[in-house]
Amino acid sequence: MPICEVALHDRAAAHDRHKAAAGSDWLSSGLVFTTRTGRPVEPRNFNRSFTAACSRAGVRVIPVHATRKTCASLLVALDGHPRVAMQVLRHSQISVTMNIYSEVSSDATRRALKRLGKRLDGK
Repeated sequence: MPICEVALHDRAAAHDRHKAAAGSDWLSSGLVFTTRTGRPVEPRNFNRSFTAACSRAGVRVIPVHATRKTCASLLVALDGHPRVAMQVLRHSQISVTMNIYSEVSSDATRRALKRLGKRLDGK
């Protein structure tokens, strides 16, 4: 089962548990990510939860939006096809993915230049 499908199944199970626990306090909003009573998640609360999750994971806290840039850069560093990165990030134009979101590490640049040099030398 693809990772996103697993995550959505987990989210649906949590949603069902929260709905049962909330009883008549539950608000059916039709949203996937909600509070424990079905209401929309406030951005400040989400940011607090994200910061706490980073702390629990032992990783540096970064702005939530920076995770998109990190994802794009990791896909590029792993030699992922630019179109794949574009689809993962849900961009409508490849230029947004490649020019704004992705960064190529200096190590990756050095490796690419070495490969280019070998090709030019005929090796």
